[in-house]
Amino acid sequence: MIPRWVPRVTLGIALGASAVSAYLTIAHYTSPAVLACAESGVVNCSRVTTSQQSMFLGVPVALLGLLWSVAMTGLCLPAAWRSRSPLVSYSRLWLAVLGVGFVLWLIYAELFIIRALCLWCSVVHLAAIALFALVVLYGIPEGGGS
Repeated sequence: MIPRWVPRVTLGIALGASAVSAYLTIAHYTSPAVLACAESGVVNCSRVTTSQQSMFLGVPVALLGLLWSVAMTGLCLPAAWRSRSPLVSYSRLWLAVLGVGFVLWLIYAELFIIRALCLWCSVVHLAAIALFALVVLYGIPEGGGS
């Protein structure tokens, strides 16, 4: 049984990730100067968002984050959590796994390749980790697909 708070909390996290990802996407397509973030020292959003690692297969990582978080928002709607369809549950699970896997790569890239952190990116990273944890704890269909 899924606790009543899980759909609301996951929806809130996914919506928050969508908002921040939209902000980062706008910054990517306009100018990193619109980011309210330090540009010196370890915290340097501009350096992170304009780095070589800010693109994946020619697509801005911010846009991928936006697409991911919008999809997670749909899968975290209360109606989606109530769905008995294994497709919905497994889609939410696999998207959460994909998201956290990509986030682990991005954190590595920030720490060891770029050597700078983007606070806005970190918000999305934390959201992906939180969604992953909640989906793994509460979103795996009973019986595990057997």
